[in-house]
Amino acid sequence: MCGIAGVLNYDGSPVELEDLRRAAAAIAHRGPDDEGFHREGPVGLAHRRLSIIDLSPAGHGPMSNEDGAVWLSFNGEIYNFRELRRLLISRGHSFRSHNDGEVLVHGWEEWGTDLVERLNGIFAFAIWDGRNRQLFLARDRFGAKPLYVRAIARRLVFASEVKAILAYEGQGTSISMPALVEYLTFQNLYGENTLFDGVKMLRPGSWMLVETDGHTRSAVYFDPKPEPLPAGSPGQLSEELAAILEQAVDRQLMSDVPVGAYLSGGVDSASLVILAARSIPHMHTFTVGFDLAGASPLELGADERGDAEIVAREAGSEHYEAVLHAGDLTRVLPQLVWHLEDLRAGTCYQNYYVSRLASRFVKVVLAGVGGDEFFAGYPWRYALLDQLNGGDSFEDVYYRYWSRLVHDDDKQELFTADAWAEARKTSPRESFEAVLASLPSGLEPIDRALYFEQRTFLHGLLVVEDKLSMAHSLEARVPFLDNELVDFSLRLPGSLKNSSPEGKRLLRDASATFLPAALHRKRKQGFSPPDRTWYQGRNLRYVREILLDATTLSRGIFRPAFTERMIREHTEGQSDHRLLIWSLLCLEWWQRLFVDNKAVLSVQSPAVRTARADGA
Repeated sequence: MCGIAGVLNYDGSPVELEDLRRAAAAIAHRGPDDEGFHREGPVGLAHRRLSIIDLSPAGHGPMSNEDGAVWLSFNGEIYNFRELRRLLISRGHSFRSHNDGEVLVHGWEEWGTDLVERLNGIFAFAIWDGRNRQLFLARDRFGAKPLYVRAIARRLVFASEVKAILAYEGQGTSISMPALVEYLTFQNLYGENTLFDGVKMLRPGSWMLVETDGHTRSAVYFDPKPEPLPAGSPGQLSEELAAILEQAVDRQLMSDVPVGAYLSGGVDSASLVILAARSIPHMHTFTVGFDLAGASPLELGADERGDAEIVAREAGSEHYEAVLHAGDLTRVLPQLVWHLEDLRAGTCYQNYYVSRLASRFVKVVLAGVGGDEFFAGYPWRYALLDQLNGGDSFEDVYYRYWSRLVHDDDKQELFTADAWAEARKTSPRESFEAVLASLPSGLEPIDRALYFEQRTFLHGLLVVEDKLSMAHSLEARVPFLDNELVDFSLRLPGSLKNSSPEGKRLLRDASATFLPAALHRKRKQGFSPPDRTWYQGRNLRYVREILLDATTLSRGIFRPAFTERMIREHTEGQSDHRLLIWSLLCLEWWQRLFVDNKAVLSVQSPAVRTARADGA
């Protein structure tokens, strides 16, 4: 797991080493173990290494083939690299390391763009093919590893994080109004846009091939369209699922450094821990809980430490816990936003803290992301589909549900007159419908819902997972996104996965043979702090100080009256605006860090030092 960056100058001008160094320094946290550079005329590659597989100097990046014609900068893990290595050796390729990334170099020589379809892993990588004068960029099937690009008339710059692109160019940024409107609708971004004007994110499951004159072509090589087949009995399917899940976990334990796991106490993370513990005695597990003093009845289930301890005892793991209090948000938010940069789904400072805890003991953790999206883990969402009997279309019902922050009818009240003149040009509904456009007709609503979540909400979770684990030089692996497990899930009808009040029926049945009985039928509990209560009390002063500050209000984007009303409604218990409050806090810090202070482009800048001092 690493950080990558690079550039292709369309005008043929040579790449300056200092520019590459500056980009690499901006993402040093992604790879503190080593750095490397390759320059070849108008092309430059940078690599920051977090050593996980083959810790020797042979795993140094960027790496090349035998004659130096093909160069790679790689972030991620290829779980089937040993099988690919054997196949490539049988076809005459010579390897100099035991690093999984080297199969990409020789795989490109052997299969070209078809290489990506052979990979089982999480990855974002760049290959420079000196023979054909082409730059190839690719990203894994669901986007567990990020890859950003900025293409202008003279060049293309790419990196694992946007801050590396800004550092390379030595320029500031401005906010993208279309992205802002979409974010304030969904608390997520559904297409290629980011909040950084002019910076795009390569879509999950896609690649881009760039010629030296700037001509590009791209393709989506994977789209998780459901293809339900005639199913066997639930008993047979749960047995098959259990076997596939165990194989997926075994594949993802490959490592030359210690592997641990997040442990929330839910079915997904508990299953991973129990299965991994069969191969890793006394593995490390990590849980974050919350101070629930004064929490509302709906928030009392947020602390899952008790259930996590049941699993840890069953697995025999070496278990560590941390407890978050209201003040932990205010301490960490600037630093968190600096690392997250690409704001996405949910409240996530708890993710930051559990990653920090894990990084003190291991370099690799297993995470349960994806179990809900592939095995129907959110039963309250699918209950919405009952509304379809009343005449509403699937698109109408789900668009209303996923407008999580500000509904379309309220946006004119949110934005100032000048901002609204720009904001009204963007249609979030079009972004929403574009996600579903390729689905065949005739699918059941539950299958459409799961596909939508796999394409949108899951991607947001993965971006957060990557950024906040890598902030602490920690690799997070996601076994529920293993190719074989995903392909098995896509062949099952959604109704079979969701046929229980708790959701995830099939996954629960599959895990019943190894999970403690107390967790087998436990209802889904999100990993969220009791912010509804904290924003009404202990963090209310901080909310007002940031959102009603003169600097915030002077930006001319949001109407002060809207912000004041939103805070008042939440404080008085009239509405639950916790997600909107969190999002507006993050947006304001995003502007302070990335827009206001141009010196933030350097990791040594005063703004970053201040953010780190304010953080944990």
